[in-house]
Parts: sequence; C-alpha cells; structure tokens
Amino acid sequence: MLDNRGLVVEFSSGYEHLRLEPWGGDSIRVRACQGQMDDDLPGALIEPAPAGSTGARRDGLALVNGKLRAEVSPEGLVGFWRSDAGRELLSEQKAHFWWPGPRLFVPNGNGHYRIEQRFKAYDGEKLYGLGQHLHGQFDQKGLVMDLVQRNAEVSVPFMVSNRGYGFLWNSPAVGRVELAANGTRWVADSATQIDYWVTAGDPAEVLGHYADATGHAPELPSWASGFWQSKLRYRTQEELLAVAREYHRRGVPLAVIVSDFFHWHYLGDWSFDREEWPDPGAMVAELESMGTRLMVSVWPSLSPLSSNYQPMLERGLLVSSEGGPTLQATWPERGLRQWIGVAFYDPTNPRAREYIWEQVGKNYYDLGVRVFWLDACEPEMKPSFPANLRFAAGPGAAVANLYPREHARAFYEGMANRGETEILTLCRSAWAGSQRYGVAVWSGDIPSTFGSLRLQVRAGLNMALSGIPWWTTDIGGFFAGDPADATFRELIVRWFQYGAFCPLFRIHGDRMPNSTMGTEMTGGPNEIWSYGEEACGILQDYIFMRERMRPYLHAQAKETSERGVPIMRPLLVEFPEDPRAWEVDDQFMFGRDLLVAPVLQEGGRKREVYLPAGAQWTNVWTGVVMPSGTKVAVEAPLQQIPLFLRDSASVPVRGS
Repeated sequence: MLDNRGLVVEFSSGYEHLRLEPWGGDSIRVRACQGQMDDDLPGALIEPAPAGSTGARRDGLALVNGKLRAEVSPEGLVGFWRSDAGRELLSEQKAHFWWPGPRLFVPNGNGHYRIEQRFKAYDGEKLYGLGQHLHGQFDQKGLVMDLVQRNAEVSVPFMVSNRGYGFLWNSPAVGRVELAANGTRWVADSATQIDYWVTAGDPAEVLGHYADATGHAPELPSWASGFWQSKLRYRTQEELLAVAREYHRRGVPLAVIVSDFFHWHYLGDWSFDREEWPDPGAMVAELESMGTRLMVSVWPSLSPLSSNYQPMLERGLLVSSEGGPTLQATWPERGLRQWIGVAFYDPTNPRAREYIWEQVGKNYYDLGVRVFWLDACEPEMKPSFPANLRFAAGPGAAVANLYPREHARAFYEGMANRGETEILTLCRSAWAGSQRYGVAVWSGDIPSTFGSLRLQVRAGLNMALSGIPWWTTDIGGFFAGDPADATFRELIVRWFQYGAFCPLFRIHGDRMPNSTMGTEMTGGPNEIWSYGEEACGILQDYIFMRERMRPYLHAQAKETSERGVPIMRPLLVEFPEDPRAWEVDDQFMFGRDLLVAPVLQEGGRKREVYLPAGAQWTNVWTGVVMPSGTKVAVEAPLQQIPLFLRDSASVPVRGS
C-alpha cells in the first residue's frame, strides 16, 4: 500500500475507527470498522497514483484532493464538497438523532456484521449506473436494488449523480441499495468494514477517475468490431461450418461464429466432444481462412461425471458450502434420464484459476481458439443461497459478487501469459473492475419483444455509466421468436439496427421451434437469411454499414481505453450542461460524432428525436441540418434507423 500517512484523516469514537485518504485524482476513499482496520479485503480499487501527484492536502479533519473536499464532523459524519465552488455534493446522514449514526454494525458472527451506510437525499437528484437491471428505468432514483448477481441482473455498485459526483460501494458483499426520497442506504448482509469511494466532476471526468481507480479496459480487439453470428445451438462441426460457408458465399463479412453449450461430452470437461466435433483444429483453420473466429462457450460448473470434477474436489478448488454437499445446481447429462447435481469451481482461488486455464489452454487454445464465452458466470446456481457458500476469498455472503470478475480474470491472465494482446471475453455478469480483464457483457436471457428491446436501451446506457464499456444484447432477444412471423421479422430488423450501434454487434437466440432443455437441444434458425428476403436485405445492409464504421469505432474505442469514456454514450456524457440530456433514455451517442435514435415501437415508421443543445445536427439520410436543443419528428421507414451527425463530422454511415 502507498505511504500516504501524512495525508490520511483518521477519527475514532468508541470502538469505531474511520479513515479518509486520497485515492486518485479528485477522489477520496473512506473506510470504517469496529476495531482493527484490514487493508487486504477484496474489492474493486487498485493502488492509486502517489497522493502528492493529485494535489491532495490535509486541513485538520478535512481532506482536499483536487476538486473534492471531505470533512469529518465532531460527531464523525463525513461530507463531500466541491473544493473550488464550496457546493455540497454528498453527505452522510444519521438514521436517528440518538442512535444509530450514519454507519451501523450489527454482529452476525465470526467477526462479520450486517452493515448499513446512510447518506442524505437531495431534491432533483438523478442517479445512473449500478450495473444492468430489468426494472426499465434510466434514472435509478427512488428504486431499491439487490446487490447480487443473477441472469440478466448485473450488480456493479457504482453510480453517477447529476450533482457532480461518482460513488463506488467498494464491497463484494451481497446486500442492497435503497435510493429513497428520505435518504440513501447501502446495506451489506455480511462484511467486516465499510469501504466506499467518492469522486468529483462532470460525467466524463467521473468515468475517467473511476477507470483510473478500478482499471482501464484494454482496447477493443481489431477482430471484435465486426458481426457475430450465434444461435442456440449449432450441434455439430459440420452444421457450424455450413453456416460460415454460406455467409462467405454471399460475400457477407462474418467476424465471429459461436459453438454454444453442450459441445462437450460432460459439463466441466472443458473440451470438444469428438463425435460431434471431430477436428476442431481444422474447423478453426477453415474459419480463419474466411476471416472468421470461433468462439466457444465455457461454463464454470462441473458434473461429477466430468474429467475435472474429482481432481478439483481433491485439491480444494471447488466452491464449498457451510453445510451439505458441494453441489449447488442440477444439470442434464448425456445418457441420463434425470438431471444430476453439479458443482462450481472457485475463481477467487488463484490455484483454481490456473487449473481451469490449463484445461482450456490444452483443449481449446492449443487448437487455435482465441475467443471465449463465459456463460452463466453469475454463477447460475439454483437455488442461489450465497450465505451457504464458502470461497477462498471468504464467506459467500461477504464476497459472492466477485465471482464473475475473478472468472474472467482466469481467462485474461491465461491468455496474456500466452502472449495474447487482443483479449475479449463475453460474459453474462460482471462486477466493479471487470473491465480491466477485457470483459464484454451481454444482457442475458431476455424476452423477444419490443418491450424487451426498449428495456435493453436503458440497460445498456446504465452499463456504460457503470464503467463497463463493452456491452451488447442478444439481437432479437433470447426467448422464442418465430422466424416466419411478420411481427418478429420486424422486431429482428429494428433490433438489428440498434445492435449495429452497440459496442458489440451480435445476433443470438433460442428461436422457434423450441426444444426441451437437454444435450440434444437446438434452437430454430437464426441466420440473416432465416427471416425472408426483405429482412435479409436490410440486415445485410447494416452489416456492411458496420464494416464501413469500424475505423471510426476503433478510434472511439481507443479513447474509451485511454479515458474511460464509453462508446455507447448517454447524451448526458457529451452534453452535461443541457438539462434535457439527463432525461433522454431512448437514444444515445455512438462515440462523439453520431447520434442514434433506434425505433422501439412495433409498426413505428416515425419517431421523435431530441437534438441536444450545443451542437449542429445533420440528418444522415436526408442531409438536412436540424435545429438543436429541441425535439424533431423524423421519418423512419423499416430500412432506416434515425441517425444524426454532430457538427461537421464525417462518419461513413452511408455507402457510396
């Protein structure tokens, strides 16, 4: 740990000990505990730059670090102000005038506590980020959210406020956050101390400070910006190759194609079943000759029938439990009529991370596979009782939210140790700091409806404001969807248009006719030609549009890696001085220069678009310059998504 003792503010009252210290530019970390403070607890923060380089100074029980000033009151309450303007940003608040104060520690055994931390509520405050949720709201104020990982619910405990600050709850404990009208309360069900981080600035500055504090995302790999083809699922090597060959025959660029789950013999073998995938190396080579990479699905769970279950059990590399067996879910296996119990490896154990990468390395990487899909990495336990789990990092209730980040870390470090420099893994979940391990998140198993599409736009914008820049959805949704149905074909077109302007451009889904969950399952067709001639022509046009934009996209992605500003940007990131930009939840900036307004209603052939103040806007399709700071009605025939260029920018959206 850096020696910042001369700049640390400490306060004690009874058994409680409070510590404030500078932690990156314009940022301060606060920790509180009962008794001795532990500097080695798992969290999201990495070591900051030396405090002297941030302009930090101490003034009694106040600490100033650039634009942020924190003060400790005689009662031990911490408040934060803009040091240059004296404006209050955020302050702790007592729960009651007598007891408890802003921080509550209720013992629940073994040195752990149920912890609460309270802050004031402010009229007119808007709060964004906090990961990805299905509640459908962009502004999170007024909501209660569980701090737990679930399919399609990604817990990243970082938020951005329109009051000019960012806040990280630096604890992987299961709990909740309550953003109520009478106060904000963060709750950890089981933890040993409070740990949070506050930074000051406009949204772009806040996101930059957060990336400095938790790790910058590596640059988006050059191959990753093209079109990704997936379905549930290609059952054999020949079936997958036939699809890739058809794209190649049509002259349609295909960056990635996916071998989904059940390509293995038993869950946890982490290898191809050679009856259905007889020569993976030759498959990878043929795909690469067509400009396509193979992505394989890797799950963190193991069947007792798998080749890796017993070795990992004997070495203590599996998630254990407080009581009962190490099996935390059920799963169908080949040759069995009934589902059986399965276990999960423990990625918080460095030896377990090394073990899984060793298997993945010899069974996939050595055959040429360079792209991995970390599915069900919440992990997907049914039922999910984190308090019953034991990890190398600690009790489940205290550390369970770490799981997806540490799982991705195993693959990132494994590939980096093999000399790879372009690393990206597709994950269904994430936590604070996941971005530094090359994580791209998709929004999980979601319905195939226009309502679901509308929710995805808001979910993606909040993920962007949670410091996770690489994000996508299953184009068309995951659950159902009939390729022959006219309404679903319209949905696919509109979702595909939206997907072309997501950081990753990927189609996936369990199309009709559906099949029963099991080792023989395969979904209906989901290739661009599956949706009829009209839809196929439009989808193909957007693939070529994406190809034209790839140089622009990578220029924006470089800025993302360097500055922490996402590619998919809510309007408030680029136009924080425009109050209406903080309210728009159905359009976004794709990089600095392109405004995207997806059509989100069935039958929609026109929509309203808000053009932020402070820029000139040109309709990509008509060339007409539009007034700023106002809403305009825009034509949106089925083949067009409303797009606007900022000022005099030139982005090659339209073909010649």
